[in-house]
Amino acid sequence: MNVISKMDTGSSAQLGIPRARVGLIIPSVNTFSEPQFNHFAPAGLGIHVARARVAGSWKRPLPEMADEIATSAKLLSDCHPDLIVFHCTDTSMTQGPQGEGKILDIVREATGIEAMATSRLVLEALQLLGMRKVVLLTPYKSNKPVIDYLNASGITVLRDVALALEPKDFGKVTPAQWAELAAKNDGPDADGIFLSCTNTTQIEAIADIERTLGKPVVNSNQAVLWGCVKRLRTRLAPLAPMPELGRLMGHLN
Repeated sequence: MNVISKMDTGSSAQLGIPRARVGLIIPSVNTFSEPQFNHFAPAGLGIHVARARVAGSWKRPLPEMADEIATSAKLLSDCHPDLIVFHCTDTSMTQGPQGEGKILDIVREATGIEAMATSRLVLEALQLLGMRKVVLLTPYKSNKPVIDYLNASGITVLRDVALALEPKDFGKVTPAQWAELAAKNDGPDADGIFLSCTNTTQIEAIADIERTLGKPVVNSNQAVLWGCVKRLRTRLAPLAPMPELGRLMGHLN
C-alpha cells in the first residue's frame, strides 16, 4: 500500500500543513518577528525564517551584504515559500527606493520566488490608509534613513522620536510606553502614527493607540503580515477578523 495514501486520513488543516507559506529574511539580532508572526498569522499561513547579518553593527553597504542576502534567500527557498520578504525596515529603507529594488532582485535571482521588502509594504500600507503626514516613532539611533525614504515616496514626517537604543534593548520598551509616546507626539496635523521596527513590542500597541487617538497606525510587522495575507488571501480564506492589528487589517481585498 502506498505509505502516503495510508497516512492521508485527515485534511491538511488537521495535519497542520499550511495552505500558504511566507519566508522572512530577518536580521540576526531580531528576537520579536518570529513569535509575533506565529502568534498573529491567520490559520493556514506557515511562517519560515532565515537570519542574515544585515542590521545593527552588521549594517553595511548593499554590495557587501548581497551574498549573505542571497544565501539566506536560497535557504528559505528549500521550504518552498510562496513569498520571500526581506524583513528589516531600517536597512531596506536605508538603501532608498532604488536600493530596495536591488535587494528584491537579489532575492528573486537567487530563488525564482516573488520577493518583497518591509519598506515597500510599509509604504503600501501608509498610502492605503491616507497617511501622508505622520508621526514616526522608533528605537533607532537615528531616523534619518527612514525619513529620507518616506520623503522620497511623498510621505511627510511631522515629528519623529528615535530612542537611540542598542538592538538588544529594543524589546524593553513596552506596548504601553509606545502608546504613551504616540499620544505625546500626536497632533491635529498628523494623519496617523508610524511605528517603525521589526524587533519591538510595537505591534501590541496598535489597537490601543488607534482607540485612543482615533487615527490609523502602521507598524513594520503588521504591514508585512498584511501585505503577505493580502497577496495570499484566496489560499487562506475564510479569514477571521484581526481587530488587534488595527484598521489596516480591514483592507485585505
